[in-house]
Amino acid sequence: MRPEIKRRKLLSLSLILIFALSALAQQIRVAQSTPDAASVERLRSHITYLASDALEGRRTGTEGANKAADYIAREFKRYKLLPSVLDAEQGQNYYQNFPFVAGVELGTGNSMLFTPSAAASDAAMGARASSLDLRLQEDWMPLGFSLNGRVENLPAMFAGYGITASELNYDDYAGVDMNGRIAIALADTPDGDNPHGQFARYADVRWKAIAAREHGARALIVIASEENFRDERLAHLTYDNSAGNAGLPVAVISRQAAQRILTAGGLAPLTDLEKAARERASSTSSTATGSATQAHRPITLSLQNITLTIATDIARREVPAMNVVGILEGSDPQLKSEAIVIGAHYDHLGRGGQGSLAPREGDIHHGADDNASGVAGLLELARIFSAQRIKIKRTLVFIAFSGEEEGLLGSSFYVNHPVVPLERTIAMINMDMIGRMRDNKLIIGGVGTAKEWREWIEGANTAQGINVTATATPESRGQRQPTNGVPIVVSANGSTIVSLNGNSFALTLNEDGYGPSDHSSFYAKKIPVLFFWTGNHDDYHKPSDTVDRINFTDEARIVSFVASIIRSVDAGQQRPTYTVARSESTGRTMGFRVYLGTIPNYSDSNDGLLLDGVRDDSPAARAGLKAGDRIVRLAGREVHNVYDYTYALGEMKAGQEYEMEIVRGSEHLKLKIIPAARRQ
Repeated sequence: MRPEIKRRKLLSLSLILIFALSALAQQIRVAQSTPDAASVERLRSHITYLASDALEGRRTGTEGANKAADYIAREFKRYKLLPSVLDAEQGQNYYQNFPFVAGVELGTGNSMLFTPSAAASDAAMGARASSLDLRLQEDWMPLGFSLNGRVENLPAMFAGYGITASELNYDDYAGVDMNGRIAIALADTPDGDNPHGQFARYADVRWKAIAAREHGARALIVIASEENFRDERLAHLTYDNSAGNAGLPVAVISRQAAQRILTAGGLAPLTDLEKAARERASSTSSTATGSATQAHRPITLSLQNITLTIATDIARREVPAMNVVGILEGSDPQLKSEAIVIGAHYDHLGRGGQGSLAPREGDIHHGADDNASGVAGLLELARIFSAQRIKIKRTLVFIAFSGEEEGLLGSSFYVNHPVVPLERTIAMINMDMIGRMRDNKLIIGGVGTAKEWREWIEGANTAQGINVTATATPESRGQRQPTNGVPIVVSANGSTIVSLNGNSFALTLNEDGYGPSDHSSFYAKKIPVLFFWTGNHDDYHKPSDTVDRINFTDEARIVSFVASIIRSVDAGQQRPTYTVARSESTGRTMGFRVYLGTIPNYSDSNDGLLLDGVRDDSPAARAGLKAGDRIVRLAGREVHNVYDYTYALGEMKAGQEYEMEIVRGSEHLKLKIIPAARRQ
């Protein structure tokens, strides 16, 4: 090729590149001239209030959570978002109420009595025992998930730890007929307080209650671990909204009261029984690969000559809980009928308790990152788009969810009671913990739920790394300024118009549409989702998640980045194309060996486990399960709630066929399911 032709071609290519980059620069300049950029100071103001002591950790159903909801509603009103809910008493407002049990209280009908058997002679009993009416809150307490009821004058049996674990070849009820009896069990496990022991997943008294019920016991009494009953964790009433009651009365008893009952029943002192239970459990678990011998069988002993009467009365305290929903109506006559949901949960853990990783209860869990950061991002997006409403084609639905920490309760309620029909909801964008960016790293989940996501994400991330100079040139001010980044478009006078600043995010893209946040509820309804977060940290679910640890500058960049992606979704004539995402679940497996692929609904239940969704190409899908089904029996075990389901799952083996009973609408169906081995 002749040198002059080569020079002309190079010049032409250079001009094309300059024109293209100039066009890109103009596009970015226009975008940057609009109020797209999230405000660091606004983010700081929102998070400072939401994570303040005044809101006391925003536990769902508390006054602090209600204050947070009011704050969000006021911000929605300030941005002129439309209220979405019509309330019979309050008229139109931003609050979508859903049922929630904030806690439980003692009713008036609680009692526990142990009595010498009528068949026992005075000589046989001697002075060992007489009728004893145990004192509520001092000697015993019903547990918050206990069934309300009364069992009267029943025999009792000491059942060691009250654990059934088939994979460990361990069963405290092996060879014992518990029908019509009350089980008495130790509150801990053979591992003690070791969270990594082989029995760790059986430490929750829920599993002991299910095991006792499955073996025919009429009630369960667990013996406190603490010498001082006031220090016993189980003696403080708590409630889990992800499950109903245990299906039988369950109570905890002080060590002193237990000692009196056990010795009155002719058994050895409590400390001796605990030692024997540990030794038997150790020898049994050591033979887990073979059959346990009689000598290795866990300890189970009948109490002689006494009976127990237990009445439990637990009152649920139902309080208002609410999502906060505001609507920005689209400007396009046709496309405004479609909606993009933008969400973040505003609840946190209050003063600790369930879900907390703090060593004690009582301290405010501020939740600055989890998830005041996401709510602040939600409010900034509402401000940004409300200022540009004439340019927004589709309707934007902004939702601050409550009940996320309790099991996605608010988002689950919304997808079953949507403000905009789900068939017209084209995407859901979720922000949860976006305030602690380190090393420029951002994680995005749900990338496999629509084929367009990667292109839009990459385009928005490229724009993050480009500077556009929209002010007067340095020469016009009589001086040159240093270039921030690598120049890629330079004006005739030598000033930089467009430069690369190296500020693009280091992205980790996960395919899966499911995960431990509110987007899961939408993906279960086959809606494309994206989930933004900056990763876990040492302050997660602890009081130390405070506002001073938030990286406000980078959170503002993240919010602007999310705004760019939302704008790409809104701009297209076609909705994002829903696709089945590859599973990349990294959640806790609880040590289970099998996988079914169900997505449980974690709302309160006593009539079976409701499914929010079923993973495609999973054992559940192959068995014919569908979203909306209610599992009532699995592998020969009754299923009332998520705990019963989890218990049955723990007893199943990969590759073995099991029967499952479900309720689908008005039909009662039986299906066959073959669990798959869980990937490690």
